[in-house]
Amino acid sequence: MRNRYLDLLRAAAILRVIVYHLFGWSWLSIVMPAMGVMFALAGSLTAASLEKRPANRVVTSRLRRLLPPLWLLGLMAVPVMIALGWAQEEDGEHPFTPWKLAFWILPLGDPPGSELGVDSWEPLWYIRAYVWFILLSPILWLLWKRLGPACWLLVLAPIAAIALLDKTGFGLPETADVVMWDFVTYAACWIMGFAHRDGRLARLRPATVVTLVLLLGGAALYYQNGHQGEDAWDLNDVSESQSLYSLAFVLLALRWQPSMAWLSRLRPLDRAVTLLNNRAVTVYLWHNLAIAAIWPVLTFLALDDLGHLEKPVTLAMTFLLTGVAVVLFGWVEDLAAQRRPRLWPDTTPARTTPAAPAPARPEGHAPADAEPVGPLPAGWPQAGWTDTGRDGQPFAGRPPAGVTGHPVAGVNGHPPTGHPPTGHPSTGRPPGGASRHSAEPSPGRWAQRRERRAAKKREENNLIPTWWAPEE
Repeated sequence: MRNRYLDLLRAAAILRVIVYHLFGWSWLSIVMPAMGVMFALAGSLTAASLEKRPANRVVTSRLRRLLPPLWLLGLMAVPVMIALGWAQEEDGEHPFTPWKLAFWILPLGDPPGSELGVDSWEPLWYIRAYVWFILLSPILWLLWKRLGPACWLLVLAPIAAIALLDKTGFGLPETADVVMWDFVTYAACWIMGFAHRDGRLARLRPATVVTLVLLLGGAALYYQNGHQGEDAWDLNDVSESQSLYSLAFVLLALRWQPSMAWLSRLRPLDRAVTLLNNRAVTVYLWHNLAIAAIWPVLTFLALDDLGHLEKPVTLAMTFLLTGVAVVLFGWVEDLAAQRRPRLWPDTTPARTTPAAPAPARPEGHAPADAEPVGPLPAGWPQAGWTDTGRDGQPFAGRPPAGVTGHPVAGVNGHPPTGHPPTGHPSTGRPPGGASRHSAEPSPGRWAQRRERRAAKKREENNLIPTWWAPEE
């Protein structure tokens, strides 16, 4: 049985990510901080699995659901990048290093790729971050349970860590540094998913939640105003703002859960939500390549002069080409979930369970069956996430897709309406050792990358990749 409210949140985040990557509208990061939402949902579902299954089985189950789609992408993208001269690139951010290809198998670091193939590997930071959260979740969940009423300190710890990193300027080698920064940026949201699962979030008084939301959201926007990146109000450029605002949004989105009875009456929307959840990994891995393919396809069809219809047509083409990828490659998600592979997933609306009260118990003490504390949110399954495999055991769920903070798949991955991204793609962070807010950061690989891409940019609002652009 499925929690349709969580499914709807995930589907909305996926769509928000696609639109953001296509058009680069910075205000979308404020309307919905999709990355924080997706990590919070994943944290809640992971906690549901850890309540009922041994930690090693939860970790292996989730990795099994996540990695095969990545392997399929790597099997196709890596040989193409090598054949097109990756090994001869001298100034690429990810020079060809054979041992780093192991990150395409187990992404403890960012899977590497060539500059030409940027649209295939650049969004994979999310997969890497998700893997680290899964590996660390058994420890985090144990701490969460052991701390009792003091567990909220675990939510505050990542925010305190960001402040400490800013104050000290501490940095690690590049591969480890981006892992560290993504973890502290989104760990509060992941752990808030624990609070959602065990009922502690539901027990917070509404006035307390609203006050926290206003304080955190206001602090995020205030900080953003004084530490703006290339795009003034894009929260993805500033880790501090992203962390605070995402936590505020997650508090508001998960504290109250409305009835989802209306969704079943809107059958097309209901089926679309089911589709996006059943093929979340495939949509995430391939939508950026679908965006990069829009103009080559339209040019081939002699439909590249769209005028005022450019935005709706390119959006429709993005959905169409992503749908093609779902048909061609989505079946691997079925294999990973030990289901019969299908070209198009079953979109029959899933059954949901009604709300039911849970027995009262002292705060911080888990019952034998590990059900949520306090009132059970409407639509929350009695036994957590209950997609089952051949052995009858519930799967831990697939990783949610949806990512903010990455270049739009336009001209060499740049937003068609903005500037090249600064810092690490997910956090806007400069390379290790550089001042995060200095007026003139020292030149490094990220700065060189921005200069290279800016030089290649054809014109504002042009989505045609430079490798496809016809010669003048």
